[in-house]
Amino acid sequence: MTGSKNERKAGPVHGELSIFALGGIGEVVAGDDLAGLILAAAGAAGAGAGTLLRDGDILAVTSKIVSKAEGRVRAASDREQAITDETVRVVATRAYPGGVTRIVENRQGLVMAAAGVDASNTPDGLVLLLPSQPDASARALCAALRARTGLRLGVIITDTAGRPWREGQTDIAIGAAGVAVIDDLRGTTDAHGRRLDVTAPAVGDEIAGAADLVKGKANGTPVAVIRGLGRLVLPLPATEAPDAASAGTGAAPTGADNGAAHRGAVDQTADDRGAAVLLRPSATDMFRLGSAEAEALGYARGYAAGLAAGRVGDAEVVADVPAATAKADLP
Repeated sequence: MTGSKNERKAGPVHGELSIFALGGIGEVVAGDDLAGLILAAAGAAGAGAGTLLRDGDILAVTSKIVSKAEGRVRAASDREQAITDETVRVVATRAYPGGVTRIVENRQGLVMAAAGVDASNTPDGLVLLLPSQPDASARALCAALRARTGLRLGVIITDTAGRPWREGQTDIAIGAAGVAVIDDLRGTTDAHGRRLDVTAPAVGDEIAGAADLVKGKANGTPVAVIRGLGRLVLPLPATEAPDAASAGTGAAPTGADNGAAHRGAVDQTADDRGAAVLLRPSATDMFRLGSAEAEALGYARGYAAGLAAGRVGDAEVVADVPAATAKADLP
């Protein structure tokens, strides 16, 4: 099975799904060969007996070790400036005792708290930025793993994010290679023969969330292997597959970032287009602003319309528009 869309739609999913973490990877530093570290942990210097990996496996790799290998590190004292530097658009800000929470769209096109800048599982005095191009990082790692093992593997780079309307956090796919991250079932039928017109499970995010159940947040196990979803594993695009001899060595990719590619209208009908296809463009996002920011924008627009129509008298006292309006990148 090649993992084509037709094969993924061909019928119901049977069998078992298993997930296990790889131990023994240790602390990652700039320039480390991630593919080598992962294969050593899996006992897979080659595709011989004893390797924990099998054809069709998907590896969920925590973004922090990718960032560390690529040198995406800042001094903790620069955290607020780092958030500002990584921000493309402010979605919402909320003050709390001791600071301000910023929900923003970052350079990768992700909407996250603090632009994804994080200090957890990082040496004291440092913070980590997300990989600059998560999909390119995933492609490089996937190409190296495939070349060194001869196995048909997929890679998903994961990070933790909150969700609107829901408490808590879960892991999501921020980069992917060799894996279909959306299982597009539109045009197929359900168990009662009804046509599915909108059903497209975000399997990349589902895999990321499931993998976090075994990786954990403080176990020192940043890589998990997901087995049983070989139907989702795809060929790497021939024009985009990196040189396997040098791929996965910790060098940061160069070129356009995920967010730039997404904002340039990624072709979501292609099978392996990375995790960028999971990003919803802000222009079509029904919740592109926080509630207070949306209220402030509506007030400002309504007041301006009233002035233009001569419906607001010069002597009328009007409350100031909330400061959030000036902070947000409003349409």
